[in-house]
Amino acid sequence: MKRFAIHDCEQRSPEWFARRSGRLTGSRAADVLATIKSGEAAARRDLRMQLVCERLTGQPQESGYINADMMRGIDLEPVARAAYEVITGDFVTTSGFLALPDLMAGCSLDGHLGDYQTLVSIKCPKTATHIGYLRAGVMPASYVPQMLHELWITGAREYHFLSFDDRLPDALRTFFVRVPRNEDAVQDYADKAKVFLAEVDRETDALRTLANLPSVLQEAV
Repeated sequence: MKRFAIHDCEQRSPEWFARRSGRLTGSRAADVLATIKSGEAAARRDLRMQLVCERLTGQPQESGYINADMMRGIDLEPVARAAYEVITGDFVTTSGFLALPDLMAGCSLDGHLGDYQTLVSIKCPKTATHIGYLRAGVMPASYVPQMLHELWITGAREYHFLSFDDRLPDALRTFFVRVPRNEDAVQDYADKAKVFLAEVDRETDALRTLANLPSVLQEAV
């Protein structure tokens, strides 16, 4: 039995934004882990307030803005997915939004294999970024929080990361790495995510109590 619910909706559709609203998602996982030497990192604070606002208003706070580089990545994703399938011989299945039933957290996958045993992440970045991945030869650090979040949500055992750039010569177009699940790392992320979500819960509840204060005071008079 899966530990998450599957909401069949197209990514970036109004329903998809609505499903994400108020939930911690993979694209913002890095903000949960953001730290500074003194106090709370702005990215973490801003994310907490975004989720609080979404829960109070029932409306997504994301702008949905897409720049030219992002649009190129979206348009190229099917080609990159096909490149992954050629490299691995595996057929990628796509899904909508996956949500935990007991926590306000979820994720949208680029794809998965089988019954979510393996997750597939496909990126089509700027050429300089892609070349940086090729030179480093490891899972890009900037995507590790998202990877941990998606492994936590799904319980998957392996993560496949593919970067694709069709502007380069054939031999340089793809960067591919397999990452096995590290249970300690996933659990450490999950613990921090739960602490963050508890903070969102407390702040949301406090503001709802404040909103009800006038009626409570009136009844007391």
